[in-house]
Amino acid sequence: MSIDLQKLRREFTSSGLSRMQMDNNPFVQFELWMEQASEADLTLPNAMSLATSDNNEVSLRTVLLKSFDEQGFVFFTNYNSKKSMQIKANPNAALLFPWLDLERQVKISGSVEKVSTLDSIKYFSSRPKDSQLGAWASSQSSGISSRQALLMQFEAMKDKFKQGKVPLPNFWGGYRVVPHRIEFWQGRENRLHDRFVYIKQGGDWVIERLAP
Repeated sequence: MSIDLQKLRREFTSSGLSRMQMDNNPFVQFELWMEQASEADLTLPNAMSLATSDNNEVSLRTVLLKSFDEQGFVFFTNYNSKKSMQIKANPNAALLFPWLDLERQVKISGSVEKVSTLDSIKYFSSRPKDSQLGAWASSQSSGISSRQALLMQFEAMKDKFKQGKVPLPNFWGGYRVVPHRIEFWQGRENRLHDRFVYIKQGGDWVIERLAP
């Protein structure tokens, strides 16, 4: 290997994070950091790693956060995809927002539930038409013979729905990760990072500082 990975180091020089700076509500704190990530012109600040698992393996991929509130964090996908099959087998997941240009990360873990059909329709209707057609054309996570076969299916969907609106596929919709743990990580010098975790206890959130 020509790259010496052990020499790839960066000193974190952030001014840090104190308990006094943390809002008592983790969703308010997340909104603040999301706004700052957006203002910093990061590439897709709403991109998040999603970890799911079943009895056989753990899987990880990047998806896009499409909404959040105090109920949880919402993304959309094909309900026949591998991630969906794992969620069905084990309705728990973890999320990671790697805002490394800001020397920050947010880690979230919780249970997973489907959003309402109405919410899925509302979001699906807001997508560009070609993205709507793409949802119909792709049997996500299934093997395909070639890219040409995928493009042919896309053209078939364009022809099928050339008139009128594209309806929501019955195999497509949203999931909500309902958090029970949310951690805010701020890089610091000498790897002595600041970490604060919100843990759901009953109806309240308890905040604890963690060792780096």
